[in-house]
Amino acid sequence: MTDFYFIRHGKTPANADGIKQGTINTTETYLSETGRKQAQTLHEHFDISFADRIISSPLQRTKETTKILNQTANLPVTYDKRLLEISYGKWDGQKNKDLEAVYPDVFDHVLHDVLPTYAPLANGETFEDVISRAGQFMVDTAQQYPQDRIIVVTHGFTVKAAVLTALGDPDKKMAVEEPDNTSVTKITKDINSGTYYLRYFNRMVNSEF
Repeated sequence: MTDFYFIRHGKTPANADGIKQGTINTTETYLSETGRKQAQTLHEHFDISFADRIISSPLQRTKETTKILNQTANLPVTYDKRLLEISYGKWDGQKNKDLEAVYPDVFDHVLHDVLPTYAPLANGETFEDVISRAGQFMVDTAQQYPQDRIIVVTHGFTVKAAVLTALGDPDKKMAVEEPDNTSVTKITKDINSGTYYLRYFNRMVNSEF
């Protein structure tokens, strides 16, 4: 079995300002001081030295998070474009609340996030495409490393996509919310049976309930 520990990157200025980052890779999407502190806190409380390797999204915010998490374990690191955040097309870089006000029909007003029907309006990546690439990443990685424990540093929607893959890509895709910054989600894949196990979701250091 292959164990995937999906970690969402630390907070960025764009996160704080409610901006859709998508695949933007400019300074506003790099880790903020808060984001670096979050990653350092996770490093101090989640010893990743048990793992075999890290696979990260190639964007700067995930690279920074990886560097902080890996400062003691010194695990081998590779990058995979299939772990990129969803691209919101022409909505990348815009404020989420402004988009929700203008396009209320393609937003979930509880989660304040886009519905799958947003994509044609924004010329953005579809939910299905992200779910497909996240699923293919897990299939290919499990085939290559069938007994490994792998730290995966990625993005909020990409973690959601991996969870939806593990759940069989259900029709109600808004039932799974994007996880918090520097949360950990564990998914196990049995390469022999093809079965996924969602072991836990959105675990945070010092969580309060």
